[in-house]
Amino acid sequence: MDFVKEMKAKAKSLRKRLVLPEGTESRTVKAARILADDQLAAAVVLLGKEAAVRETAAKEGVQLEGITLIDPAVSADRDAYAAEFYELRKHKGMTPEQAKADIADPLRWGAMMVHLDAADAMVAGAENTTGDVLRAGLTIIGTWKGLKTASSCFVMTGMDRSWGIEGSLIFSDCAVVPDPTAEQLSDIAESAAMSCREFLGAEPVVALMSFSTKGSAKHDDVTKVRQAVEILKNKNPGFLFDGELQADAALVPSVTDKKAPGSPVRGKVNTLVFPDLGAGNIGYKLVQRLGKADAFGPFLQGFAKPVSDLSRGASVEDIVVTCAVTLSRVK
Repeated sequence: MDFVKEMKAKAKSLRKRLVLPEGTESRTVKAARILADDQLAAAVVLLGKEAAVRETAAKEGVQLEGITLIDPAVSADRDAYAAEFYELRKHKGMTPEQAKADIADPLRWGAMMVHLDAADAMVAGAENTTGDVLRAGLTIIGTWKGLKTASSCFVMTGMDRSWGIEGSLIFSDCAVVPDPTAEQLSDIAESAAMSCREFLGAEPVVALMSFSTKGSAKHDDVTKVRQAVEILKNKNPGFLFDGELQADAALVPSVTDKKAPGSPVRGKVNTLVFPDLGAGNIGYKLVQRLGKADAFGPFLQGFAKPVSDLSRGASVEDIVVTCAVTLSRVK
């Protein structure tokens, strides 16, 4: 599976609109040019003071033709965006005056563009923290209907083709929620299942992972996973899942038969949900380094509309790929 090629092709076919709040950041400006030239988006919007955006572009030798520039501080839409932000946050004590001041922040403005359907997707994080990106997304765009938790996934590819979908699996959550509750873990499983459909083009088969299989160990961490499984059963989410399962019980049919006989996910797992961030982060890095797999992500999931976070060390190509992946998720 050539994940990058497939996501770029999908983004190009969808022709959706992208907003990049970090419009004065040099790598972002370069990425915007590539996204526009390669027709990965129908429209690319850079946010920031126009003079500063143009100065960055000139310094990097980037032409801005075909790219839209918006300065939230002076935009004609500021009052309307502020009014909507006030409505979304007044239950938290927001005042109209504070809303007008706060909405000028490019991250909030970008999220509001997505919320109001002025853009289809937002990507940021080249100079803002993950926390900042998450807060803007959660307070304005919100989570998918029926979910309360934003999380992340990695797309792991290049493994033996007998694993997952021709050697590709979803690993979640590896970057956002340090110690999820049972309710959060069930949300992560649902989001990861959606990511499997979007990224691997397959019906998800989810294993909720633990150091225990079907009660082989007793511990609060095991109980949490078992409770998450029960929550999923009650929600009847429309995909196959099972837990709690150790990695070998999830992935190796002969071990599944011994440890979890009759499991509905036997020999079919393509999505792994880890019990906490430690396990998820360690797990994906071990597979990436020792198994020589390709790890793409982390990609945010669980939002009502597509939002992605970048590593602050991201390269221009990293930004382009993340934008293509994000655009490919637009419904």
